[in-house]
Amino acid sequence: MRIGVPSEIKDNEFRVAIDQGGCVEGVHPTTHSNPTFEVDGVIHYCVANMPGAVPRTSTIALTNATLPYTRMLARHGFHKAIAGNKGLAEGVNVHDGAITYKAVAESQGREYTALDQVL
Repeated sequence: MRIGVPSEIKDNEFRVAIDQGGCVEGVHPTTHSNPTFEVDGVIHYCVANMPGAVPRTSTIALTNATLPYTRMLARHGFHKAIAGNKGLAEGVNVHDGAITYKAVAESQGREYTALDQVL
């Protein structure tokens, strides 16, 4: 992701997951003791692993967000679950040896195959 220039950044805009191996140009992980830095007039807060500061709360939130998908997969199996839920299907990155998420394929310099072609 390209870092926004001040004219492109909207009021109250924020980005999450900057600590994923350089996925946002021009930023670097910070710490809770020194959480922000400024680039071209834009304040950046880039504390890595923010959920780690509140492990119980973040675990409960993650469970609440993912448990419905887990139940769907358990009840219907992989193929029926992704056929019945577009959001779940969009989360499939790799299936049967094929990279089915375009951004992942591009970032790895590998071939992209649409999910419906490998089902």
